[in-house]
Amino acid sequence: MIGSSSNISKIQAGGGRITLSSHGRKVWISELSATYPLKLLSPQLSDNGVAIVYALTYGGGLVGGDCIELSVNVESDAKLLLLSQGSTKVFKNRLYQRLASVQNSAHASLNSESPATLQKMEFTISSNGGLFLLPDPVTCFRSASYNQIQTFHASKDASLVVLDWVTSGRKSLGENWVLSRYYSVNEVIIAGKRVAKDVMLLENNESDSRLNRALAERLAPFSCYATLILRGPMVEETIAQIAARYGCISVMQRKAPEDLLWSLSPIGSDNENGVVIRVAGKETEIVKNWLKDTLSSLEQHIGVDVYRRAFV
Repeated sequence: MIGSSSNISKIQAGGGRITLSSHGRKVWISELSATYPLKLLSPQLSDNGVAIVYALTYGGGLVGGDCIELSVNVESDAKLLLLSQGSTKVFKNRLYQRLASVQNSAHASLNSESPATLQKMEFTISSNGGLFLLPDPVTCFRSASYNQIQTFHASKDASLVVLDWVTSGRKSLGENWVLSRYYSVNEVIIAGKRVAKDVMLLENNESDSRLNRALAERLAPFSCYATLILRGPMVEETIAQIAARYGCISVMQRKAPEDLLWSLSPIGSDNENGVVIRVAGKETEIVKNWLKDTLSSLEQHIGVDVYRRAFV
């Protein structure tokens, strides 16, 4: 059920809101609203108390100067699977701005002549709620500049699965980490206390003499990097399985890099039961398959058919 327009306040261009409510095993979307260039779609709700929403953009990507601001509220006992439809493509900066783009003063200050793309998302997850943020990766085209800020406010007994990943670009066109800038921040706040803040910055800065190697050289041989944040009671089993696998990894000198490398770090205090996992792969498909296998125990919380939509 979508909330009526009479009780939904106006949102600015590029903005969107999702509110998910629950009663027993039934969930409904009480608000699903977005304005160009953001688009939100929700198929039929599943039978196991999970709502699925796809966040996508008109034209299949974001252009320099676009500003997306999404607010998501997952109420008590509800579960939301938020997906994208294909990779988030970020096109290069342009000296002009699309008519439908939005550029507030803070965003404009990043680069007034050739503005970056900004995607800002804020999530609130209430008691016993669950957020499963499993989008396809971000793909920055040549000279693109992208800034992403994601903030998660969760109750102590809420659960989070947050995937944030980026590819090296369009390999078919010979692009390999030729983006201008990729900046991503994920901040997790539990019951008002920040327990994690993960920042990733990739930048090609030819004017900086201290960086005597191109970004592609520094990141070689990997073409996909992922950050995965897990926290809360719904993912305790998943965290335990991953921790057991990590404990079996042996450290030894190798003649050539592995096709995939990953690490695990705890977040918050001992009783927070949360981890940050970082993954690097030579190919995006290798990382995708690893994620699909590693997170497979989530099927018991969101359903087999629902889970399969995340890694098609």
